[in-house]
Amino acid sequence: MVTVTDRPRLDAPPPGRGARLRAFLHRHRLFAAVLALAFLLRVVTMLGYGPALWFNDSYEYVSGAVNPSRPSALRPNGYSFLLLLLRPLHSFALVAFLQHLMGLGVAVLIYTLLRGRFGLPAWGATLAAVPVLFDAYQIQLEHLIMSDVMFMLLVVGVITLVLWHRRMSWRLGAVIGLMLALTALTRSIGLPILALVVVYLLVKRTAWRTIAAMITACALPVVGYMAWFASAHGNFAMTNSDGAILYMRTSLFADCTKMGIDPREELDLALLCISAPPSERHFSGQKYLWWAQNGQRFHAFGVGSTFTPEMNKTAGAFAQRAILSQPLDYLGIVAGDFFRAFHWGRPRFPDAVTYLQYEFPPTIKVLPVWSSYRGSTDTDARAYDPGLRVAAIQDKPRVIGTELNDPWATFMQGYQRVVRLPGIVIGALLLVGLAGVVVRWRTLGGAVLLPWLAAFGLILAPAATAEFDYRYLLPAVPLACMAAAITLRRGFSRPAAPAAPVTASPATAAVTPEPAGPGTPDPA
Repeated sequence: MVTVTDRPRLDAPPPGRGARLRAFLHRHRLFAAVLALAFLLRVVTMLGYGPALWFNDSYEYVSGAVNPSRPSALRPNGYSFLLLLLRPLHSFALVAFLQHLMGLGVAVLIYTLLRGRFGLPAWGATLAAVPVLFDAYQIQLEHLIMSDVMFMLLVVGVITLVLWHRRMSWRLGAVIGLMLALTALTRSIGLPILALVVVYLLVKRTAWRTIAAMITACALPVVGYMAWFASAHGNFAMTNSDGAILYMRTSLFADCTKMGIDPREELDLALLCISAPPSERHFSGQKYLWWAQNGQRFHAFGVGSTFTPEMNKTAGAFAQRAILSQPLDYLGIVAGDFFRAFHWGRPRFPDAVTYLQYEFPPTIKVLPVWSSYRGSTDTDARAYDPGLRVAAIQDKPRVIGTELNDPWATFMQGYQRVVRLPGIVIGALLLVGLAGVVVRWRTLGGAVLLPWLAAFGLILAPAATAEFDYRYLLPAVPLACMAAAITLRRGFSRPAAPAAPVTASPATAAVTPEPAGPGTPDPA
């Protein structure tokens, strides 16, 4: 007896959305499980600390969203624009939730790039995303009302787009340019990222139209912002703080005797000379910028003159004079701050108050009553989110910025004591990426070069222009992970030379492979 099976139906309907989703999650089940666990940690954070955490810089950003008519003299308003977009919802909890999604989005970009473009196995691409997903300080940074996570997502997004496409159209170049403009308007250090991308595309011999479109798309919003800044502050710039911040960088070693400053001829510079000798100064330059204490001269011109165009220009001239007069002292202090990033431990720096703002706190946060553009820091916060609780503290009404709820808050405090990415691991990742650049010297570092330079630059730039701060390290971590993962994909050996073409015989049909597309593993 012969059984004849049914002929297959050629008109069978395609699988439904549910089936496609299950198949997708099955293919990426390891990363999906890790991502879900990381999301759960962020839910615990939100349950433990509502609505958000605060840093000293947070209040300036909130003021920019509550009073959007004038740009900040201290820092670009890009993050304030995001807060302004979300302001109709009147919720800092929503801001924190969105920033947690941004952090998870960074991990998704890492995984997608390494799997789809460079062909890493699922476990390898997942491992590269683990520091962003589980580092307690990354989670805490996402919960702060701060610009850093938005900046991180923009930078990683730009690097991902550039590495994903072998050939870029001018339209894609324009999109990347707009993203770079948002990056620069979020943090000033975003503009050097544009220079890195341009150099990388020139090395890759990208069409000039693409590069021109990218530069133009980046320049237009930045120039427009600078024009707005000029209308408010009188000078065509993005901030009035770059010279002041550089003054802070040089304040620990600047010696007016070695600088040759004559008080009779250069009184404006002489007024900035710090009276205490360098050997007796504080170990952090922040003391000589933010607070008018003994021996600190930045506030010598009076309250309200600190971040004006004139003061910024004078402070910048002083700092440049110090660097040119004492180059070895400058290089020494930059090197010290650069290598401070790679400790196994986490020494308290620059002071206990700043250090503790990166820890999950054991108590509620009472917002300070500091003067702002058109009010005070606590009233600005209440104007943005009227749901913030007001409590009587020492017989005065005070705004509570962060509430604690146990056991969730206690859990995250304990988690932070155990799960963190040591600085020495970041250094090891950079060394692995550097090895990948070196072995690809014939192609000027190949695909490893861009993420590695960006990670290295994001750590070096604060050390060279401001001062070490732990939060400046975190945006470099995903880029360092990218560079190391691409390097380790094929070990430290040089990429193999392409095989010689085989001539097909009349009896053999030769098929010429098509160029690699965006989803094809890159030879790196």
